[in-house]
Amino acid sequence: MYSRPSRNFRKPTIIIRRHEPDYMVFELKNTDVSSANALRRVMIAEVPTIAIDLVEMENNTTVLNDEFIAHRLGLLPLVSTEATAWKRPFEWSNDADMIETAFSLDVTCNVDGVMDVTSNDLVPLNPEHRVFPVNYQNPDEKPIVICKIRRGQQLKLVARARKGIGKDHAKFIPVATAVFQYKPHIVLSHSAMAEMTEDEKKIFVNSDPSKTFKFNPVTRMIEVENEEAYMYDEECIIKARELGRPDLVTITQLQDHFIFRVEGTGVLQVADVVRQGIEILHKKCLDLEAGVQEALAVSKGQPLPAPPGEAAMDMGGVGPGGGGMDMGMGGMDMGGPGGGSSW
Repeated sequence: MYSRPSRNFRKPTIIIRRHEPDYMVFELKNTDVSSANALRRVMIAEVPTIAIDLVEMENNTTVLNDEFIAHRLGLLPLVSTEATAWKRPFEWSNDADMIETAFSLDVTCNVDGVMDVTSNDLVPLNPEHRVFPVNYQNPDEKPIVICKIRRGQQLKLVARARKGIGKDHAKFIPVATAVFQYKPHIVLSHSAMAEMTEDEKKIFVNSDPSKTFKFNPVTRMIEVENEEAYMYDEECIIKARELGRPDLVTITQLQDHFIFRVEGTGVLQVADVVRQGIEILHKKCLDLEAGVQEALAVSKGQPLPAPPGEAAMDMGGVGPGGGGMDMGMGGMDMGGPGGGSSW
């Protein structure tokens, strides 16, 4: 009979290294590459945002055709802090649910020369929805150019924005980049180093293009300057062999320790993208567990188990048998009380 283990054998932990509204670097430890890659893919493809999805052209005398302009409008990043409360067009909804918001654009060039039509020219028809282009009407930031027009040309349209995810279309992706790397583990052999001349040590240090190593003139030893700069090009390993010291350096990838770098587009703060990604991944795990229990119950002719309650999605604590995700360095609470997120 299927039973959940009484305790988790791993406790995934996040340590925040750098946190800015549009950029974050964090470490994910005590898990495997499948979980790390699942989190990366969820952040890219399943965190919901809002983007222009329908354009009604009224007049377009620019040099760009309607489809080209509609495509450019769709790629405009829109502030999506309210996206989680919206419904997608094909989801069941009632009159109180938010499904779309609209913008109007009406620009005519009446001067000589070239005139830019930008994201600042979009006028929200429902400002109470709090959906605007990123950096909308911000004098310190340059707006995004939609097209250019000359005297006598006009662009008039209505654009409707809806909720979606990256699986639907790339315009809904909330991040510019979301990547991770294995944390390298570099060990230098002091016995092999002791038999090398000073020139050989400098040759070895200079062989690595990523400047992972340095020569300490005081101790006259090779030291690891920046472990994470190593690009796995094996140039230093090849040079060590050429110098007759194949045991000088050992470089491995820690299989349970990853370094994430996530850059946002402005539609959501990166912290929100990471938090929602963890929540979505957690729900997928619960759904998988429920599906396995249901399949086993059906195969044994037993009554179907009750569906998990809403309390199971409390990301602030540890559920029955659930592991915790420790948000290290105390810089940001990514979950509920105590900063925990049960996976």
